Amino acid sequence: MSFGAPTPSGGGGSTPGPAFPGYAPAPNRTARPRLRTVIVVGLVATGFLLSAAVLAVEFETGLGVQVTLLAALFAALPLLVVVPTFLWLDRYEAEPTRMLILAFAWGAVCAPAGALFLNTGIAIAMRLAGAEDPDVETAVFGAPFVEEGLKGLGVLLIVLLRRREFDGVVDGIVYAGLVGAGFAFSENIIYLGREFVEYGQQGLTELFILRCIMGPFAHPLFTAFTGIGLGLAVAVMRSAWSRVLVALGGFLLAALLHGIWNLSAATGHLIGAYVLFQVPLFLSFVALVIGLRYREGRLIRTYLSQYADAGWLSHQEVAMLSSLPARRQARIWANQQGGRAAVASMRAFQDGASDLALLRARMVRGSAERDAAARERTLLESIVAHRRAFVGNLAY
Repeated sequence: MSFGAPTPSGGGGSTPGPAFPGYAPAPNRTARPRLRTVIVVGLVATGFLLSAAVLAVEFETGLGVQVTLLAALFAALPLLVVVPTFLWLDRYEAEPTRMLILAFAWGAVCAPAGALFLNTGIAIAMRLAGAEDPDVETAVFGAPFVEEGLKGLGVLLIVLLRRREFDGVVDGIVYAGLVGAGFAFSENIIYLGREFVEYGQQGLTELFILRCIMGPFAHPLFTAFTGIGLGLAVAVMRSAWSRVLVALGGFLLAALLHGIWNLSAATGHLIGAYVLFQVPLFLSFVALVIGLRYREGRLIRTYLSQYADAGWLSHQEVAMLSSLPARRQARIWANQQGGRAAVASMRAFQDGASDLALLRARMVRGSAERDAAARERTLLESIVAHRRAFVGNLAY
């Protein structure tokens, strides 16, 4: 159904009305949707439990409780920088907290447990095949594909389970970054713990500098390319084949970069690779992230202006919604006028408007989901309702 010019049923967009006259969504009255949800949730929960058991056995038998706790303390320190960085990127359209937690938990529990099993199996197979150095060959040719595949599977799971919460490249980077941060956390516990057992405090300190200070963004950065591929597949590509190809391309690039990094470590050229490869890659990624944030603000301004022309929003509201400083000032002002309730209404208004703009962008490109029309209508009515609640919460 084409969009045309949405028109509210009241003046100035103050009264919600159907964006698509005549559209009447019919609910699914069968038990199948609920059954599918129960099955999927059950499978995911089972996967988490099994993975947690694998990691618990690994920590207990390989490190012991005290060493595990010590290593976990050091491994958690980089998260104080890495996690806020990716959350900073997710400012225009904040993702649901539960999905962010799911992404991190997948990276910290399911992906490393699977990697322990598969990497070990690959190393054994290479030894049986007569490889000269099976550990190095596993690290360079096997582990990157295994680990990036398992981490990318977590991002793909979010796309499949919560398609409406995944709007494009920025969301792909945010979710992939958190998956990578979780994976790095668990992997650092294993490596830091082993180093402490074998070489004591000096070994722990040296490895902490290499993994947690020099390369805290390694895993999140590699996995971010898988997220970029999935983001492009969702937001830009129209055909099923093009979506598969671009998502696969992002994964292969992530595995390639991961393999180059592992090769430098295995061959003793880590410092050189860090200066000539990791640092330029990281700086390029920072430039990309800044550009994506600017682009997202421009998209929001462009597509919300169409709704302002139709009367759903005012152009002053569009100017506020397309600027992060203006959004922050609006929340401060709301807090001064109406306290927490007004801030909650303002935040919901801002988030809903961002969702609406990004949905409209996908509709224009022809890459929106099938129920985009119904979703657009819901968001329009939600925005109007939140504005009404926000105005009602102001203290005059």
